Amino acid sequence: MKHHTNLKTALIVAALLALPVAQAATMSKDDYKAGKDRIGADYKADKEACAPLADNAKDVCVEEAKAKEKVARAELEYSYTGKPSDQTKVMEVKAKTAYGVAREKCDDLKGTEKEVCVKEAKAARTKALADIKMGK
Repeated sequence: MKHHTNLKTALIVAALLALPVAQAATMSKDDYKAGKDRIGADYKADKEACAPLADNAKDVCVEEAKAKEKVARAELEYSYTGKPSDQTKVMEVKAKTAYGVAREKCDDLKGTEKEVCVKEAKAARTKALADIKMGK
């Protein structure tokens, strides 16, 4: 059942990556700095929320917190600059962090199920990155 959940998660993430990122409206330097501070505080809180967890559940929680922070920083940078290259970077960061989280979730599985899970996560990441390069 977990295998299907991971696959569904990967497909949902891939679908979200296919959505165009909203056009950025440049922001002031003060807003940018405040955004960075907020992201740092959110990351710290998210990571602290993982403390009571154990084993792989904790690892997954921490990986999700890191992913959320990386995506938020990339989105903030794009909002600040409005550069198309930063828009592309947002999509790439989403693909890579989704892979990291999916890969960590695969650690709950054993044997062939784990191998299949890892291969599916890699395939989803590869497809998402290829779609980004193709401009989809």
